[in-house]
Amino acid sequence: MRLYDYLPSANGYKVRTLLNQLGVAYELVPVDIFAGESHTADFHAKNPDGRIPVLEPEPGRFLAESNAILLFLAEGTRFLPEDRFARAQVHQWMFFEQNAVEPNLGTARFWLLTGRQPPESDVLRNRIQNGERALATLERHLGKHPFLVAERYTVADVCLYAYTHLAPEAGVDLVPYPSVRAWLERVKAQPGFLGPVPPYSANAHVFRDSP
Repeated sequence: MRLYDYLPSANGYKVRTLLNQLGVAYELVPVDIFAGESHTADFHAKNPDGRIPVLEPEPGRFLAESNAILLFLAEGTRFLPEDRFARAQVHQWMFFEQNAVEPNLGTARFWLLTGRQPPESDVLRNRIQNGERALATLERHLGKHPFLVAERYTVADVCLYAYTHLAPEAGVDLVPYPSVRAWLERVKAQPGFLGPVPPYSANAHVFRDSP
């Protein structure tokens, strides 16, 4: 099994976390997305969209999109409930992550850490505000439940943790979300959890001219 990935990506971090928790051996193939390595003919043959992560579970078969990879890996394990409705709830929260969390907290973090938007920009503020709305949604749910689905740790928690725990790097204070912070600690305490997400590589940064 191979995983094509750029280590500072939180989308890839989700997948590496689950692989580690499952105890699955794999070969990590680094892809420097800022050097154009994900937009070569060879990589497009693996993922026509030219994005990481991409999983190669067996030679010549490729699966893209981090949440699709998570669900594939979780199939038949304790991370994905057998109950049909509970499984649908896992999907619900993973769709929410891609609709409300990753595009806002993930994008704001990327812009801030790499200098692509100044802190005072309106477009950045909009992403931050939308990210705060997503956190408020999580706060309402996690105020009543220890985990996102079925009162236990599932692949939905693996998925949502990735960008949520990085909210401070997106300019969002987690202090107003005590239930989210408590949940983050519960997720972080799970066996086999990975350490910090690596920082962006130097070539990811945009250097602005001084005024």
